[in-house]
Amino acid sequence: MSILNMQGVGVTLGNTEVLADISMYLAQGEFVSILAPSGAGKSTIFRLLTGALRHDRGTITCDDRLLDQNTPNFAFMPQRDALMPWRRILGNLTLGLEVQGMARKDARARVVPLLSDFGLKGFEQHYPAQLSGGMRQRAALLRTIIQTRPVQLLDEPFGALDALTRTQMQTWFEERWRAARWTTLLVTHDVREAVALSDRIYVLSRRPARVIAEVAVPAARPRLGQPVHADAHALEAHLLEILLNQTGDTP
Repeated sequence: MSILNMQGVGVTLGNTEVLADISMYLAQGEFVSILAPSGAGKSTIFRLLTGALRHDRGTITCDDRLLDQNTPNFAFMPQRDALMPWRRILGNLTLGLEVQGMARKDARARVVPLLSDFGLKGFEQHYPAQLSGGMRQRAALLRTIIQTRPVQLLDEPFGALDALTRTQMQTWFEERWRAARWTTLLVTHDVREAVALSDRIYVLSRRPARVIAEVAVPAARPRLGQPVHADAHALEAHLLEILLNQTGDTP
């Protein structure tokens, strides 16, 4: 069953057509990535879903109902952790719930049992500046999923991390995702990350963005922390070829 469906969605900002004809869907419990060149409009799709922008053409439905910006369908995790530097980690984790009207005591009761699983137990009273980049991203992810929205939107959540920390975070995240099966839509420009984490991948053209490929990832999980299978390398090469051919770049 599709929890999110976009059909023929287009967006023009000023005189610039950003999205031309976006059609894609996301099923319950599925992990889908949007892969595209920089500046192609990946994040514009998230702005539509979170209500920061309106589409000009096409339809967006959630649970077979037209997208209602007043209905809390999506929890959004941006590229940077966006933690409030003046709030302790526990206060940051409960912030989204408090903004929704939940009492602080109740919000903390929901967060505290998950601290250990996210590697944050014992750091509740630390400030963000006292934590590593990976720990801050885990805190940002917990703050996102604790809102129990139907769909998690992840906008290049590991892109700002160094290579080693990024690999560790991707491995950690895959383990948590396999256990929880959050319905997830990831925006990335990292072909390897998309193949490692996704059930399906949509590839967008350069602006104005169109869906130029939809690719299933059949490899068994877990994928990270395991020897990379030849099929994964072949799929990465295929996706990279699609991107290079439509951008006009050469290897």
